[in-house]
Amino acid sequence: MMFFDFKEIITVSMVLFAVIDIVGTIPIVVDLRTKVGHIESEKASIAAGIIMIVFLFIGEEFLNLIGIDVHSFAVAGSFVLFFLALEMILGIRIYKDEEASSASIVPLAFPLIAGAGTMTTLLSLRSQFQTVNIVIAIILNIILVYVVLKSSPKIEKMLGKNGLGVIRKTFGVVLLAIAVKLFAANVKGLFV
Repeated sequence: MMFFDFKEIITVSMVLFAVIDIVGTIPIVVDLRTKVGHIESEKASIAAGIIMIVFLFIGEEFLNLIGIDVHSFAVAGSFVLFFLALEMILGIRIYKDEEASSASIVPLAFPLIAGAGTMTTLLSLRSQFQTVNIVIAIILNIILVYVVLKSSPKIEKMLGKNGLGVIRKTFGVVLLAIAVKLFAANVKGLFV
């Protein structure tokens, strides 16, 4: 039975917006664009949306199949977020990969947009809200992600180099706090 609940959609949308933190990733998007030259906003948005929706339906079963519980997944995700936050705050580069022609899928769609924090959040939201409302909230967030990615050059010009630096460090601290919270909330579950 499907129940559309506007209040649930708004609540889930706000939670996902905070976890995805697309506004906070603008400095990372700008940085990626300078490294690889071009970011395909459509490709990144669609890939992130598909990853999130697929994980919503089969995530827990997939983790169980490979012998990983949700707590372990969340703790691993907290480490990824922790190191991304350190990059943002300290201005160092930890994440290194082969030179790609586009950063649309990795690291943008996954793990920045549809990362472990988002996946863990989706699993916990699924236990509290109707699936159809979560799917609608995912779609609304992906539309917002697309708009922000598409307009990131304009946002970069508007904020300037110093403005981006301040936002990058500020959101780095926020991301670090989310990583610590995710770790603290799930590390107890590893030993139960």
